[in-house]
Amino acid sequence: MLEIKNLTVHFGDQELLSDINLHVKTGERHLLAGHNGSGKSTLAQTIAGAPEYTITSGKIIFNGRDITDENATTRALLGIFLGAQHVPEIAGLTVVSFLKHSCAAHAHFNTGRELAMGDFLQSLESAREQLNIPREWLNRSINVGFSGGERKRIMLLRLLMTQPKQAILDEPDSGADTETQQLIAHTIASMPDTTFLFISHQSAFTDMIAPTTTTTLSGGKIMIK
Repeated sequence: MLEIKNLTVHFGDQELLSDINLHVKTGERHLLAGHNGSGKSTLAQTIAGAPEYTITSGKIIFNGRDITDENATTRALLGIFLGAQHVPEIAGLTVVSFLKHSCAAHAHFNTGRELAMGDFLQSLESAREQLNIPREWLNRSINVGFSGGERKRIMLLRLLMTQPKQAILDEPDSGADTETQQLIAHTIASMPDTTFLFISHQSAFTDMIAPTTTTTLSGGKIMIK
């Protein structure tokens, strides 16, 4: 699903990742481990297409396609989802509006057709119930006034609604209580058609996920066993 070849990444003049080679097979729950500052979040953001990071050498191959030079929007439409550790508040943009525009973009990109509103509302209701999200949350502004655990549930709602091929979750357990962590693990288990690359420092949470593969970063490099 995801192949990274000899990837070196800079932020300005600083080299953050050096000669990274990583293979994430279809259907894996792949844990990206390492101490703080080892480059895990940088790698996650680079895969998703964050423009502040410059790829100076190497390639990113996603589902057989070279996406090294593609922007973040194209990568998302191709099926790469990023659950970032720090997400912005967007006053005035409601959760339901955001999801509707996102799902409409995916529908048009994948099928060339407009989003069927009946199907969207049915999927939204099903996902909302699965995550035990109150209906009133849907009319609130993105992340405004939400607690850390509530923001994680909104992230999971996006995940279920877009059904990506590759989901990258950067410390999804951070700021989440045990109940929410269990919900995250259950949601991941309920999506066998999505390949997961996730970052976590908590062994109790990683045990819930039961990663199929672990790759460790240190100092911007892959640790060789």
